[in-house]
Amino acid sequence: MTEPPELDVFHLLRAVSVEFGLLQGEFATLNGIHPTDVRALICLLDAERAGTGLTAGLLGARLGLNSAGTTAVIDRLERLGHLTRVRDEGDRRRVLLRVEESAKDLGRASFGPLIDATVDLLREFTPAETDAVRRFLTGARDIMAAAGAAPDAR
Repeated sequence: MTEPPELDVFHLLRAVSVEFGLLQGEFATLNGIHPTDVRALICLLDAERAGTGLTAGLLGARLGLNSAGTTAVIDRLERLGHLTRVRDEGDRRRVLLRVEESAKDLGRASFGPLIDATVDLLREFTPAETDAVRRFLTGARDIMAAAGAAPDAR
């Protein structure tokens, strides 16, 4: 029985996810950090790129960790010099997490060629095709996030 083409796209998305996970694991191993620490750094970099601050509580929620697990991740990354805790300028009671330049440099050294090659690939697409890819990936991300938040999803 032939699968619908949409399932082929889903399987490709899953394969990309697996490959990226393997690269993240390799990066973690080479740099002596836990794979969850890599995910935490990605969350923090995404928040920075979006211009939003990230507290420990929000980071824990995004990673699916309890308070103790979140504290362990933050403490490890802080000890390694990859992040700092800073007071929120808008609300001095809040503590925000910030990725240090050294961690960004480490990430660029490892993932820069992958990012550059992916950007080059996207430059072969028309603006309409790029918009379609963006719309699909955004929708897939939102579906997965909702599935992860659903009580019966696990």
